[in-house]
Amino acid sequence: MENQIAALVDNGEKLTGLAMAWAPNLAGALLVLIIGLWIIKLFTRGLKKMLSRRNVDPSLLSFVASFLGTLLRILLIISVMGMVGIQMTSFIALLGAAGLAIGMALSGTLQNFAGGVIILIFRPFNVGDYIEAQGHAGIVRDITIFTTHLTTVDNKVIILPNGPLATNDLVNYTKEETRRIDWAFGIAYGDKIEDFKRAMTDFIKEDERIFSDPEPFIGLSELADNSVKFAVRVWARTSDYWGIFFDMNEKVYTRFPDYNLNIPFPQLDIHLHQKREE
Repeated sequence: MENQIAALVDNGEKLTGLAMAWAPNLAGALLVLIIGLWIIKLFTRGLKKMLSRRNVDPSLLSFVASFLGTLLRILLIISVMGMVGIQMTSFIALLGAAGLAIGMALSGTLQNFAGGVIILIFRPFNVGDYIEAQGHAGIVRDITIFTTHLTTVDNKVIILPNGPLATNDLVNYTKEETRRIDWAFGIAYGDKIEDFKRAMTDFIKEDERIFSDPEPFIGLSELADNSVKFAVRVWARTSDYWGIFFDMNEKVYTRFPDYNLNIPFPQLDIHLHQKREE
């Protein structure tokens, strides 16, 4: 019994000594970690402000800040582990082996990182552009290391991985300053083509947002079952696209009768034949 008590006391003294020896290193490492994370946060925030004052592209700004913040945190964690007493040579070798395994497991994440780099190099879109990709459409709000954030017209946030975004089809609606607006209007059989062209010419001239060069186009596109269809095409600034599109639709609906034009709808003529009795 006395031997067991002596052993417990001896172990307690060893643990106390070990704790006293490790306590300063552990406290120092914890303090460095807290202060380091705070400094990194201030650094990335200051970097964003500095780059913003120098009119750096917002797409590049977000990516650089996110990348440097992540890199600095990794270096800080490695330094803190060294302060605690972990042998960094063995740790780096272990980290390399783990990195290989993690890299194979997270190949999709690495593809997203590479996709982010490709997006920033080739610039298929920038922050503020309206794009459509991966079955989603919205305004680009942020480009980070691994993902791109979109805001839809009804204020939803969509997060797309950079890998597929950089390697698959993408439509950028606001890349160019000008854009063509297309309509497909129909009139009833029996209405005059001249009346339709006169109406559309008047509607186009009334809207100062529509360019005169390139010249607007009005042409008969199809003789359909229930209507005579026309293609109408005009050019305008990209920012005016939807305003012109909706206004023209409203003019056609409300003012076609003023030009003796009728908006067609599906019709079916039924002919009844009375059988004569012999």
